Amino acid sequence: MRVPVAWLRDYVDVPAEATGAEIAASLVRMGLEEEALHGGDIRGPLVVGRVLELTPEQQKNGKTINWCQVDVGEHGQWITDGTPQGIVCGAHNFTVGDLVVVVLPGAVLPGGFEISARKTYGHVSAGMICSSAELGLGDDGSDGIVVLGELLGADEAAKLQPGDDAVELLGLADETVEVTITPDRGYCFSMRGVAREYSLSTGAAYRDPADPADRPVSTPNDGGYAVSLADEAPLRGRPGCDRYVARVVRGVDASARSPRWMAKRLAEAGMRPISLAVDVTNYVMLALGQPLHAFDLAQLSGAIVVRRARAGERLRTLDDVDRDLDAEDLLITDGGEVPLAIAGVMGGETSEVSPATTDVLIESAHFDQTTVARSSRRHRLSTEASRRYERGVDPDVTAAAAQWAADLLVEHGGGRIDEGVTDVDDRQPRQPVVFDPELPSRLVGISFPREEVVGSLKAIGCEVSEAPVDATTESEGGRLTVMPPPWRPDLVDGPDLVEEVVRLHGYDAIPSVLPQAPGGRGLSHGQQVRRTVADTLAGAGLTEVVTYPFVSAGLFDQLGLPEDDARRQAVRLANPLSEEAPLMRTSVVSTLLEALRRNVARGMKDVALFELGLVSLPGGRVGRAPIPAGDRRPDEDTLEAIRDAVPDQPRHVAVALTGLVEHKGWWGPGRPADWSDAVGLVRRVAAALSLDLTVAAVDHAPWHPGRCARLGLLDGTTVGHAGELHPKVLAALGLPPRTCAAEVDLEVLVAASDRAVQAAPVVSSPPAHSDVALVVPSEVPAAAVEEALRSGSGELLEVVALFDVYEGDQVAEGHRSLAYRLTFRAPGRTLTTEEVNELRDRGVAEAARRTGAELRGN
Repeated sequence: MRVPVAWLRDYVDVPAEATGAEIAASLVRMGLEEEALHGGDIRGPLVVGRVLELTPEQQKNGKTINWCQVDVGEHGQWITDGTPQGIVCGAHNFTVGDLVVVVLPGAVLPGGFEISARKTYGHVSAGMICSSAELGLGDDGSDGIVVLGELLGADEAAKLQPGDDAVELLGLADETVEVTITPDRGYCFSMRGVAREYSLSTGAAYRDPADPADRPVSTPNDGGYAVSLADEAPLRGRPGCDRYVARVVRGVDASARSPRWMAKRLAEAGMRPISLAVDVTNYVMLALGQPLHAFDLAQLSGAIVVRRARAGERLRTLDDVDRDLDAEDLLITDGGEVPLAIAGVMGGETSEVSPATTDVLIESAHFDQTTVARSSRRHRLSTEASRRYERGVDPDVTAAAAQWAADLLVEHGGGRIDEGVTDVDDRQPRQPVVFDPELPSRLVGISFPREEVVGSLKAIGCEVSEAPVDATTESEGGRLTVMPPPWRPDLVDGPDLVEEVVRLHGYDAIPSVLPQAPGGRGLSHGQQVRRTVADTLAGAGLTEVVTYPFVSAGLFDQLGLPEDDARRQAVRLANPLSEEAPLMRTSVVSTLLEALRRNVARGMKDVALFELGLVSLPGGRVGRAPIPAGDRRPDEDTLEAIRDAVPDQPRHVAVALTGLVEHKGWWGPGRPADWSDAVGLVRRVAAALSLDLTVAAVDHAPWHPGRCARLGLLDGTTVGHAGELHPKVLAALGLPPRTCAAEVDLEVLVAASDRAVQAAPVVSSPPAHSDVALVVPSEVPAAAVEEALRSGSGELLEVVALFDVYEGDQVAEGHRSLAYRLTFRAPGRTLTTEEVNELRDRGVAEAARRTGAELRGN
C-alpha cells in the first residue's frame, strides 16, 4: 500500500516538518512493515520542454529511436549557444509541439539515477525525456513518456512555458510511504486505516473520511435500482453478500478528464489514471478501503441479482479472458440470468463503462472473505478489490463509499444522482467478546493496568462495557464485554485483543527475557541426540540443509525401489503445494539428493550435505482426524483419534556426498568420496552417542548392490544403510558418478542411547599387537570375520582393524585374504607373548568355525 503523505494529511494531523522516514517509523511501531520511500528524492533541473523537431532513425538492431530538438527555456544548451536541447528518446507516444518533462544533465532521478550528457546512437544526448515510472509516479500504462497535455489537460497545459519547474508542477517533492499490509491488517489497505494507525502511534488528531457528520448519506428508499441477494449455497453458512448498495448517476460525461489532483494522488498511490468513472471508484476505494464497481446502466435490462454460478456458465472479464465459472463463484448478474461480474474480483466486458456511457450504476457491496479469496485463486485473478475483500472490508462504510463516488462523478462529470437509494442489508449482528482485562498481563508477562487495557481497546474503536457476572465469567475485578469495530473482522477472541493492547503499549517496551528452566529440566534426551548428531556431521565438514518433504510418484521409479517396497506406500496430500509433488516422502535421501543435484548444477563440484527431518510411513490406511473445538482442550478420546489418524512419522538423518573429500595439494592427489566415507560418517555419529555398530553388505535400493552396507546395533536392530548409489539411480536423477549417501533412523539411535554411559577406566599397561591374515571365500563379509575374531578372542581384545584385502595369484580362486591387526590389553599388567598368541588363536579358531577362514600360508 502506497501512502502519499499529502493525502495522509487530509485525515490526520501530520506535523509539517515530518519526513516520510519519520512517518514510516511511526507506522512500524504499530506493526506495519515499511517497504520503501518514494518521491522527494529528485535533485537538479527537471523542467517543462516543448518538442521542436522529431527525427525517427532506424538502428542496426532493428530499433527505431527519435532524435529530438527540445525547447527547455533558459536552461541547458540555451545558456551556452541558444540552441535547443538535443535528446535521444526511444518512446513513440509524442509528436512535435507536445509539452514533455525533461531532466537535464546534473540531475538525479529516483533510485540514485544520475543524468549526464552521453553519446548514444550516434548523437550526444544532453538529458532525457521522462516517463511516469522514471519520475517515481508509477507505470501509467502508456509505454512511453509523460505528455503534459494528456496528463493535465489542454487548458492547464496551455498555461505552461518551456523551462517551467516540473518538480513543483507535478508535485514530485511530495513523499510517498510504502508499507506492507499483513493479512490481519486489511483495514490498512486504505488511507482511512493508515491514518488511524498513525494517530494511534503519535496521538495526532484523526478525522474519519467516512464520518456521516462530514459526508452525509442519503436515506435508503424504495425508489432505487432493484437488487436481490439470492445466494442459495453459502460457504460455511455465511452468505456470499450480506449488504449491497446501488446508486445511479444519470447524464454523466464519462469522457470527462479526471481532475489533476485526483490523477496525481492515484499515480502516487501506484494506480494508473484511466477514465473518470474508473478513477473515481479507485480513489474512493483507496480512501475508504471499500471496493466499488461502475456498470453502464444502458447495458442492464433487469434487476441486479447476486447468486452463485451455474454449471456451464462463462464470463469474459475486463482482462479479455473468457472464464469458465465454478459453482462456488459468486456472481453479479443482470436479471439473474446474464453474468456481469465475479463478485469482489473483476467485472465483465458486457457492462463496462465506455466513453459513450451517460448513465452509471455504482455498486458498493460487502462480500464474504472466503468466497472472494477462493474465486481469486481459482481464476488466478488478484485484483485491488479482491485483496481488500479477502482481508475484510468495513460493512459500515458501504453506503458512504457509494455516496462519495456519486458526488465525485457529478462534480467532475456533470449529471445528477437519482433520488432512489438501494441498500439491501442482510447483515447479522456482530458478536461481542467477553474479555478478562488481566489476560494481557498473564500472556505477556508485564503488568497492564485495567485502565490502560480499557483505554487501548477504546482507542482502536472497540465498544467496551462491564460484562454481566455469572458462573462462567466471574473473576476478580470483573470481565469486560468488548464489541470490536466493524473494520476489524480479525478480532474474534481474547488473544486477538491482547495483541492490540500490546501493540499500542509498544512492542519495543516489552523486555526480552529468556525463561529460566526449572531445576532438573532442559533438553529432552531426543533433543540432545539430535543436537549431537547435527554437531557431529557439521564438525565432519557437512552442510545442513532443509528440503521440502514432498515428492512425486515417479521418484520411486527413479530410485529403483522394488514394486513391493514399503517405501512406495506414501501418504497423498489432499491440497499439495504442487500437483507435481503430492506425496509425503518416505525417506530423507529422496529429497536430499535433489538439493545435492541443484548445488552440483550450480558449479559446486565437491558437495557434502546432511538433513535431519521427518518421514511419513503410513503402514496402512490413513484415517480422518476429527476437528476439535477451538475454545477448549480436546478430551483424551479426541486426542487419541487424532494420533491414530496421523501416520507414523519417525525422524531420520541422511547424508549425501559427491566429489572430493580430500583435496589435492603439495601432499599429493585428492581422494574422491566412496562408500566407506558414507559408512564412516554413520559410525562417527554412533560413536558420538557411545554406540557400537555392526556393518554388513546387503542389497538395498537405491544403493549399489555391491557397495551398500547395513548398519545395525549389536542386538541386530537395523539402524540404517550407507554406501554408493546405484549408477541407474544417478543417471535418472542427474547426479555425478560414484555419488554416495546414507540414511539412519534417529528414533533407533535415541532409544539405544537412552542410558547412562559408563566411562571406561584409563588402562596404563602397554598394548600388545598381533597380525593375522585369513583366507575366506569371496562372498564372506569382512564384518562377519571381524565379529568372529571379537567373539573368540575374549574381553582382552581391545581393537580389531582390517588393514589389507588381497585377491590374486597367491590365494585360491574365489577366495580373498583379509589381514587384521588385533590389539590386546590387560588392566594392571603386561600380557606375555604366550597369552597374546593363545588369545589370537582362539579368535582364529572361532573365525574358522563360523566362516571357514584359514590362516594364510597354511
